[in-house]
Amino acid sequence: MIAYNRNSCPRNENDCNRLCCTKIEKFNVAIGKTQILQDVNIHIHCGELTALIGTNGAGKSTLLKAILGEVEHSGRVKYFDAKGVRGGQLSIGYVPQYLNFDLSTPTSVLDLFMACTTKMPSWLTSSQSIRSRVSQSLEKVKAEHLINQRLGALSGGELQRILLALALDPIPDLLLLDEPVSGIDQNGLELFYNIVSELRQNYDLSIILVSHDLGLVEKYADRVILLNKTVICNGTPREVFNDDLTRKQFGMLLQQQNTKGKTRSVAERSGF
Repeated sequence: MIAYNRNSCPRNENDCNRLCCTKIEKFNVAIGKTQILQDVNIHIHCGELTALIGTNGAGKSTLLKAILGEVEHSGRVKYFDAKGVRGGQLSIGYVPQYLNFDLSTPTSVLDLFMACTTKMPSWLTSSQSIRSRVSQSLEKVKAEHLINQRLGALSGGELQRILLALALDPIPDLLLLDEPVSGIDQNGLELFYNIVSELRQNYDLSIILVSHDLGLVEKYADRVILLNKTVICNGTPREVFNDDLTRKQFGMLLQQQNTKGKTRSVAERSGF
């Protein structure tokens, strides 16, 4: 049994007045006798970026896989529109940490889109209308100029933006990002986070982002959830980073960066 004193942690608001929302209720994952996730409850408003943080082994990626239905679990995901009416089947977009493929492959970005969205090779379906559709998808992530680029020639940041564009075709109700910028340089990090921030506003998306980049989480996230098999703390970045339970979980202090109240941690410098 996992027990924490959560009274000091802010809670999600349950009132979705005039806001669509996604509710993840009572999620549990166990492998044999090992409890991976226990009674996880998360409430996300559309148009919000929710960052999921926690130490290695806390269950962050497992939670995303459970939401996707890729691991056996109990619990349910519910989607409500702005009127509070439960919607139909929840559509989910997903961006993994990386894509495994042969770097020598001649496959282009256009080929990848054709394979994933039409199930046919581009040389059979290379009509101008389809090419235009792919270009519009890439434009959402500032990557339309990469449409003819070979996958193996892309930088890490470029490839992740391509995967993000795929996850947005069509626009989902819920977007899951599992450490999508691991190993990407600082410019690539900032660009990716800027794009995600614009997407949540432009398309009223509910987004869950797993991240170790606490500085960028503080800058871009609307809400932060500290996870360690269950939800330990939940609130704004400032509230969560300044909570004693967060400091205890990370094993280091989160200190005030400046008089504006921005937080900065040794964890940011160490990549924790």
